[in-house]
Amino acid sequence: MTSTTSRPLRVGIVCPYSFDVPGGVQFHVRDLAESLLARGHEVSVLAPAADDTPVPPYLVAAGRAVPVHYNGAVARLTFGPVTANRVRRWLTAGRFDVLHLHEPVTPSLGMLALWIADGPVVATFHTSLVRSRPLQVAYPLVRQSLEKISLRIAVSEDARRTLVEHLGGDAVVIPNGVWVDAFASASRDARWTGTPEAPTIAFLGRLDEPRKGLSVLLRAMPAVLDRYPGARLLVAGTGETGEEQARELLGPRAGAVELLGGVSEEDKARLLASADVYVAPQTGGESFGIVLVEAMAAGAAVVASDLGAFTRVLDEGEAGVLFRTGDPDDLARTLVDVLGDPARREAVTAHASRVVGRYDWSAVTDQVLAVYEMAVAGRDAPVGEDPSSLRGARLLELRRGRT
Repeated sequence: MTSTTSRPLRVGIVCPYSFDVPGGVQFHVRDLAESLLARGHEVSVLAPAADDTPVPPYLVAAGRAVPVHYNGAVARLTFGPVTANRVRRWLTAGRFDVLHLHEPVTPSLGMLALWIADGPVVATFHTSLVRSRPLQVAYPLVRQSLEKISLRIAVSEDARRTLVEHLGGDAVVIPNGVWVDAFASASRDARWTGTPEAPTIAFLGRLDEPRKGLSVLLRAMPAVLDRYPGARLLVAGTGETGEEQARELLGPRAGAVELLGGVSEEDKARLLASADVYVAPQTGGESFGIVLVEAMAAGAAVVASDLGAFTRVLDEGEAGVLFRTGDPDDLARTLVDVLGDPARREAVTAHASRVVGRYDWSAVTDQVLAVYEMAVAGRDAPVGEDPSSLRGARLLELRRGRT
C-alpha cells in the first residue's frame, strides 16, 4: 500500500497515554506526526500532559493524567466531562481532513474523540484488550461509536487478531515505525562495549512492570556469569526495583548489573550499537516489539522470548534468536551459546539488516497516508462534531456521579 496523496492534509492525531511518562504509543505518535510534518502536512496532536511537561510545538496538552492499572501495566489516562470539553474545542478549532485515533477503546482521549467526532476517522490498535474497571465504565459510551471508524490499522498481526476477536471487523496491518538510519549510524560507546571474555548484554524496559521480564533475565545471569565472569548486564529504564531484584537474585554478583536509568534516544541508539547482545525477555502483553526493531537497526544480535509478536518481527527466528518465554534456564543456555558463537551473531544481524527497512518511517508513513487518502476520498467537509455526542455528555455526567 503506497500513498498517492498530492495535497497537504490537515491531520488530527489523538494519543490516549500521557506524555508525562512516554512509552511506545507516545513515541509512535510523535514520530508519525514528525514524519507527516516533514512531508508538508499540517498536524496537531492531542495528548494528556501536565502544563509544565515539555512537549513539541505541534502537541496540545489535554491536562494531567492519572495512573490506572490497564492492560497489565500502569497507564496514565485522562477521562471525564472536563476532558471531553477540551477534546471538543480542539476538534472544532482543528477543522481536520482526517482524525487519527490511537487505541480508541482505551478510556481516555481517543474514546472521547471518537464519541464526539463526525467525519473521516482512522483508528490504530496497538495492543491486546483486557477488561478493566475503567473500560467497563466507559465502554458502553463508545460501542456504537465504533461504527464511525472509516478504516482501521493494527500495528501487528497479533493486534489485528485481538481486534477481530474482541470488537469484530478487520484492519490493515501497518507496523510500528523506526528511524532506521538513526540507529544504523549510531556509534559504539566505550562505556558499553564488551570483549569476547567480558561481553555486554543490554535490556531496555520499565523495571517495575513484571511482564517486561527483567526478573527472567536476572535469573538467567548466574549461568552466564559462570561461563563469562566478566559479563555485564546493562539495564536501561525507569523504575525503582532493579537494584533490589539484582541483589535478591544475584547476591554478591549483583555488581555485574549496571543500572543506567532512563536514557536519551541518542544514548539508546549507542547502547544498542555497543552491546554484544540485546535481550527481550518479555513474558506477554506484547503486540509488536519496537525495541527489537531498534536493536536490529543498530546491529545488535537480538535474543528474545518466543512470543508470537516477537517471532514475527524476528522473521521466524532468522533475524534473531528465540528462547522459551518465561524460562530463565533456556534463556541462560541461549545466551551462552550466542555469546560463544560470533558466526551465529553475524548471521542473524546480517539477516536483520536486510529486513529492517520494512519498518522504516519512510515506508510506514507511505502506508498510513494511503489509508488517510481512502478515508477522505469523496469528502470535502472537515471533521466536525456529532450532534448526538451532547446526549452522551449528559450520560457521562450521570456515570461520573455514580462512581
